[in-house]
Amino acid sequence: MARPECPRKVCHKPGCRYFKPQGVPMTDLKVQSLRTDELEALRLADVLGLSQAEAAERMGISQPTFNRILSRARNSVAEALVNGMALEIVTHEGDKG
Repeated sequence: MARPECPRKVCHKPGCRYFKPQGVPMTDLKVQSLRTDELEALRLADVLGLSQAEAAERMGISQPTFNRILSRARNSVAEALVNGMALEIVTHEGDKG
């Protein structure tokens, strides 16, 4: 049985839930999900420029866990951009404010 996830501190709540290619109706697009903890990892590492150790501390998780979350986030965003998919930001039950 897998170990339960520990809660992750997420300080930034997104203003919108979807990003999509311009000029393509949502009904014609595949959707790639991005969890709020993944968005927070992107914000801390790529927008604020924090080290993984600093960002992990802010989220209340270990550095290896932060690295896995950040890798998942970057993969999801890259897949959506490269394949012309919509990106949906979904709330993750393990997040806390």
